Amino acid sequence: MNAPVLSRRLFLASSTAVGGGLLLSFDIGSEAQAAGRATLSAYLKVSPDGKATIASKIPEVGQGMRTALPMIIAEELDVAWEDVVVEQALADTKVYGRQVAGGSMATTLEWDGMRRVGAAGRWMLIQAAAGRLNVPSSELSTQPGRVVHASGRELSYGELAQAAAAIAPPDPKTLTLKDPKAFRIIGKSHVQTDNEAIVTGKPLFGIDVRLPGMVYATFLKAPTYAAKVAAADLAAAKAVKGVREAFVVEGGAALDGLLPGVAVVADSWWAARRGRNALEVTWADHPTSAQSTASLAAKAAEFAKGPPQRTARADGDVPAALKGAAKIVEAAYDYPFIAHAPLEPQNCTAHVKDGKVEIWAPTQNPEPGRALVAKTLNVPPENVTIHLIRCGGGFGRRLVNDYMVEAAFIASKVDAPVQLIWTREDDIQHDFYRPGGWHNFTAGLDAKGDLVAWRDHFVSFGEGETFVRSGGMNSSQFPAGAVANYQHDVSVMPLGIPTGPLRAPGNNAFGFVIQSFTDEVALAAKTDPVEFRRKLLGQPRLIGPPDQNDSFHTGRMRGVLDLVAEKSGWGRKLPKGSGLGVACHFSHLGYVAVVMEVSVAEGKVKVEKAWVAADVGRQIINPTGADHQVQGSILDAIGSTLHQKITFENGAAVESNFGDFPLLRMSEAPPIEVHYLLSDNRPTGLGEPVLPPAPAALCNAIFAATGKRIRSLPVGDQLA
Repeated sequence: MNAPVLSRRLFLASSTAVGGGLLLSFDIGSEAQAAGRATLSAYLKVSPDGKATIASKIPEVGQGMRTALPMIIAEELDVAWEDVVVEQALADTKVYGRQVAGGSMATTLEWDGMRRVGAAGRWMLIQAAAGRLNVPSSELSTQPGRVVHASGRELSYGELAQAAAAIAPPDPKTLTLKDPKAFRIIGKSHVQTDNEAIVTGKPLFGIDVRLPGMVYATFLKAPTYAAKVAAADLAAAKAVKGVREAFVVEGGAALDGLLPGVAVVADSWWAARRGRNALEVTWADHPTSAQSTASLAAKAAEFAKGPPQRTARADGDVPAALKGAAKIVEAAYDYPFIAHAPLEPQNCTAHVKDGKVEIWAPTQNPEPGRALVAKTLNVPPENVTIHLIRCGGGFGRRLVNDYMVEAAFIASKVDAPVQLIWTREDDIQHDFYRPGGWHNFTAGLDAKGDLVAWRDHFVSFGEGETFVRSGGMNSSQFPAGAVANYQHDVSVMPLGIPTGPLRAPGNNAFGFVIQSFTDEVALAAKTDPVEFRRKLLGQPRLIGPPDQNDSFHTGRMRGVLDLVAEKSGWGRKLPKGSGLGVACHFSHLGYVAVVMEVSVAEGKVKVEKAWVAADVGRQIINPTGADHQVQGSILDAIGSTLHQKITFENGAAVESNFGDFPLLRMSEAPPIEVHYLLSDNRPTGLGEPVLPPAPAALCNAIFAATGKRIRSLPVGDQLA
């Protein structure tokens, strides 16, 4: 990620809303500056009844932004939260700016702008009240939903809304923002906006969309990614009752694009599924069919025995430091490909008519989908309208819009709105997987047990210096910068299997290997794992340039490490077969330390409890939502660490459903104790940084309980 630019000018424009009241729009971005005009980025409407309608521009995938970002505006507007109505904005970056649910960047990028638009609305309402009461605005203040004069006279926002709409908005830089001590909404727990609809089963998700005259579709693709249709007998499918159409889609091989396959359209999804099952399709040969889990692992083993293809970073002189070390520690780690497996499989509803395309999509990143649909259907991008529908889980899978272009293309061949729904097997076997990887570590310790050298030969996928998507590793992963002699070597091999970001991309694996090997080095140094990390972190300092997102502050990590050690009772005596494990990691601008307590009996692992300490800046916007993100990350990590892997034969995924790609069971979910260490730093995201240290904490706890070191995921039956 590039360092976020937070100093752009905030453009504001006001107008009268339909039905009366104040409509406040704003934009953060250089495009509006260059054009010399204001464009919408998010908007606030105050109606005559005093209700504040706030548009949420970020896709909602369960991360809580549909609640948290409106809370920020409402706080500075000074309106009661119960008087706020939240609406989902359309997808349009020309109007709303960045609309991406990914990278845990929404809080980082939107915090200041959202505060200022709320503050601007409050300022305009105060100016309107000053005119009505014929008093200086300096004598006015606000209470939730009303402007109050020093004499006790007051006017409601509803009474002032229309007059406020005629006032030119202020320069946002001149606004005085609230002292956090005066916050009434931010920092207080609020129920997520959609909770009632979720628990009562009201239509909410993409799969719930219903349109007049809508038909349903399935899309059969080759087991091997991008293989073409060699032959297809469609007659049996067309003979199924309710099936309207069955046709071959030529498609192509472009990453994320429309793939080859066979579409079946019917009056109901079940009829479409039955028609699909009746298809007889022969797939053309494809080069990726030569790849398998076994062949990839064999190639990785070859790389591990030889010199790396290149050295990405070399600090000091690692060979010399290792030669002079009192003790050498070596270990090889690996982790598998993983599918996202959101509970709601991929789906999209599309209607194509008269050169216009209307889409209802549960997507994390709509704009690339718009461009892809426009290119595929040969229509202008402005002719594509995308309604953002809540996602039933995303975890990075819905950053890719392959299902969107499939639905749009099928709809272009049918004179009706079309809802495409993938099967669970489609979802798991046609994913953009978290790529597997191999790490070959060597560390050197001096006679005092201090780390003097660290080398990692990382084996991944790609060509030359280009990694496959989410297959790269930056060279600033700690302990880079903390040990004088550090070397990061890289070798890559070609891959035809599609990959993509999964929650905490890259770091979800790097946290496991780095923090597990750190434990091994601590053991070799005969030092307590927490104390070894404290010593390695050293004095509080920033490692790396101050304006880069991957720069690492040792003091902030030491803070969460000390806090989680305290809260978990680190060092206490446990029964035989039980153990504590610790890990800490920095990613997505967040510092997180995790301790897990496990027990192991008859080869079965039970996580008894998890403790988490997180530093994501000076402010937690919605504590309830934050806790949910932390808990969800820990549960995700436990499930993948214990159970999950995707294997390949003939270039195709073997696993197909929850029977062989299991999710964590409720009975396996431990209590999770969450603590936040507030620091004087800008607020940052929490959806991803908690996950990376959790697998290592779990595996380190297994070692403490059993003496068995887990170097390959998932744990599975390795303890049997």
